[in-house]
Amino acid sequence: MKGIILAGGTGSRLYPMTKVVSKQLLPLYDKPMIYYPLSVLMLGGIREVLIITNPSDEDIFRELFGDGSQLGMNIEYKAQDKPNGLAEAFIIGADFIGDDSVCLVLGDNIFYGQNLSKAMWNAQKKLDGAYIFGYPVNNASEFGVVEFDSNMNVISIEEKPSEPKSNYAVPGLYFYDNTVIKKALEVKPSPRGELEIGSINLAYLNDGKLKVELLGRGMAWLDTGTPKGMLKAAEFIEAVQSRQGYYISCIEEIACRRGFIDKTQLIKLGEKLKMTDYGKYILSVCEEIE
Repeated sequence: MKGIILAGGTGSRLYPMTKVVSKQLLPLYDKPMIYYPLSVLMLGGIREVLIITNPSDEDIFRELFGDGSQLGMNIEYKAQDKPNGLAEAFIIGADFIGDDSVCLVLGDNIFYGQNLSKAMWNAQKKLDGAYIFGYPVNNASEFGVVEFDSNMNVISIEEKPSEPKSNYAVPGLYFYDNTVIKKALEVKPSPRGELEIGSINLAYLNDGKLKVELLGRGMAWLDTGTPKGMLKAAEFIEAVQSRQGYYISCIEEIACRRGFIDKTQLIKLGEKLKMTDYGKYILSVCEEIE
């Protein structure tokens, strides 16, 4: 399975912070925001990743991650010239996806929880068409909402409905088989002129190939689309790391624990950052690994 991180867009809700830099490069507590969606793919064992970003930011992302080999991964980059919608990711990334299935994660979505890895693996194991997630919220009318039956078959998906049919929002983490490329090419622009991810999901729903898994208690899905959202997310990350001593989305640690790199390689990565708390944490992880 391939992975795509969609890290484009204007980030207009975060102006003036994002007038000259991608919001996915902004710091979220102690690391760039894009570390968090990248770690999600890594926790799912996905080692081939395409980062789609604005043309003006592509070189900065390349400088941040290179080709990914230091993490035992293959990271590629492509530009989205204009924010034409989430579904365009599969058109831009068609050659990268090739004949594989694909997981799309949005670059500003933050997931955290003990069962996240299990959910990622379940999605890949059970994938037969499309697989999305449902997250309980109090204000469902502000999100895309999924309705489902007792067998977790999706009945309907609505975007910001005035009268939601469930209280489960659809977060920015999606799994699709290879037919997603063809479906994306068939999507017509919405009234706001974008290729909507909802249209992709509806196409799978019409084929009877859309499943949902619920992310319930113990899982956190954090909004980083506004300054207040970023602050709350940063406070959450700081609290967890300070109290538990475990870092959230330390991509170097995940790479080693997933077997992408060995302990020797992890030590080298930690040594480069040893003057920081982040680097010291990586080196402390090395002491735990045999």
